[in-house]
Amino acid sequence: MRLRIDADKKLGSFSLEAHADVSGERIGIFGSSGSGKSTVVNLVAGLLKPDKGEIFLDDESLFSSSKKIDLSPEKRRIAIVFQHSMLFPHLSVKANLLYGYKRCAIENRHIKPESLIDLLKLKPLLNRGVKHLSGGEKQRVALGRAVLANPRLLLMDEPLSALDDRLRFQIIPYLKSVSEEFRIPYLFISHSLTEMQLMTEQVLVVSAGRITETTTPERLARNRMAESPKGYLNLLRLANPVLQNGLYLYRWGTNSLCISDGKPDEESLFELSSREIILFKNHPEAISARNLLECRVTEMFNSDGRVGIVLSANGEKLVAEIVRAAADELDITPGSTLFAAIKASSFSRLL
Repeated sequence: MRLRIDADKKLGSFSLEAHADVSGERIGIFGSSGSGKSTVVNLVAGLLKPDKGEIFLDDESLFSSSKKIDLSPEKRRIAIVFQHSMLFPHLSVKANLLYGYKRCAIENRHIKPESLIDLLKLKPLLNRGVKHLSGGEKQRVALGRAVLANPRLLLMDEPLSALDDRLRFQIIPYLKSVSEEFRIPYLFISHSLTEMQLMTEQVLVVSAGRITETTTPERLARNRMAESPKGYLNLLRLANPVLQNGLYLYRWGTNSLCISDGKPDEESLFELSSREIILFKNHPEAISARNLLECRVTEMFNSDGRVGIVLSANGEKLVAEIVRAAADELDITPGSTLFAAIKASSFSRLL
């Protein structure tokens, strides 16, 4: 998928100047509230008309002020999943799911409802009214309804922000699996660095009504390490722990990690802040932290006065964060050997 946008829009005192040319299957739009993210989405979807400019999806012009082109939303074949599920309250789950499918041209019906219902685990919910669904169930139905419209592009506008953390990270695997299974590219809009890291491969950064950069989730996380409340977020997928002395022992490559919160017999996703990793130049004689890893420094980067230390622990990557003075005192350079200490309680289980 290639999206080219060169459009301006004024809404009251707010002005948007959107200029970007991006290709990929998993594109993020990142920015704070009020930056203009949703305005960009609405321009692409045809819910807002630019004051001037052009918008192309692949080689098709969706809008051109100079050529008098303005395709209606239904002709653009773009589906949206909103922050709130926006389900039809008078329809059952099944009727909501099939709403767009029935209005889709037969030649564009490439996705079988049964396949999607199985993937999203919606079969037990089909005859329910939407008022009797949990927040996570509503978002799964909203996602299914959008996908069954058989779009060529899926727009997800803050689809997780109305959910608590537990539900957010339960929904993310469904979002990714639907895109991968049915080969639907998407634009994923969020102000969350974690969601950008999990959901996207490229990111358009929006600030004060401008698309200020095109970057990767990794570079975005590094650049915002110092200003983020949690620093850089290391995300680790671990499975099949062994319960040992009240802690869960996970294999992580050839390493072992002791974690205070675990989920036996299942894969879990853990978050580890760069600020929770303590670095030592030499092996400490005694330490209370249950994890001590011998690491090699592979890279260093700066983020607003802080230093990110990229560590390799037998080939597994971690990013630690320290102040410049500490980096100088420890004489850290690429190639240095360090010992990383991490408390068992520092890992936060997301899923």
